[in-house]
Amino acid sequence: MAVPIRRRAADIIAFLFATAATAFGLLWLFWILWTTLREGAAALTPRLFTEMTPPPGSSGGLLNAFYGSAVMILLGLVVGTPIGVAAGTYLAEHGRHTRAAAVISFVNDILLSAPSIVIGLFVYELVVVSAGHFSGYAGAVALGIILLPIVVRTTEEALRLVPDQMREAGFALGLPRWRVTWQIIYKAGLSAILTGILLGVARIAGETAPLLFTALNNQFWSSSLNAPLANVPVVIFQYAMSPYDEWHTLAWAGAFVLTAFVLILNILVRLLARKGISK
Repeated sequence: MAVPIRRRAADIIAFLFATAATAFGLLWLFWILWTTLREGAAALTPRLFTEMTPPPGSSGGLLNAFYGSAVMILLGLVVGTPIGVAAGTYLAEHGRHTRAAAVISFVNDILLSAPSIVIGLFVYELVVVSAGHFSGYAGAVALGIILLPIVVRTTEEALRLVPDQMREAGFALGLPRWRVTWQIIYKAGLSAILTGILLGVARIAGETAPLLFTALNNQFWSSSLNAPLANVPVVIFQYAMSPYDEWHTLAWAGAFVLTAFVLILNILVRLLARKGISK
């Protein structure tokens, strides 16, 4: 009887530690949300989404910053997602145990661990210096490069989880490899691939350092991607460092919106992951 009691006690202790760790993590999350909400409550009005960033000492909104961030994130998706899915597919389906796959996987690991500021400096030398000015295109390229290794890794892992019996069934029907991948493997791993893409979006949504070297900022409305473009992370950084109370409040409000956006994306990721597991 001593062994079951000991095992039950160990199980209870492990459960308590896991619960305490979860509560500890949630404590900081709610603390961040509450602090940003409390400090930025005065600016959390419709004006935040309908007015431009104001001049020093004035109140206003972050419309141009929200627009710039949305455009660069979408362009980053366009840059990083197709290449990432294609590379992940090659690693999982066509390049197993090959030297090329080993090199690609190694380079992808380096990109995953590379500091975002290094990627920003790389794009600065590659795009900004060549063009002679900051631009939204440069910011989108930097975000796309940050997104790329995340999509590669999650796509590879998602496709490797698909049972080989599904591939064998497709080959037994006489389907070529590309049709098996496109019509069977992608459908089976779709939820996991989308989960990885959303995780990548959550990662690049709050990146500041790369945009400081690429898109910089623009206090006025500009729809031209070939010019400096306003974005939420850089506006938060600049306003938080300013001596103006109105800008501080806008920075807190922008931080709350950005944190809520990332939180919603992570909830969607969890829902998609559960959907994929249930299937």
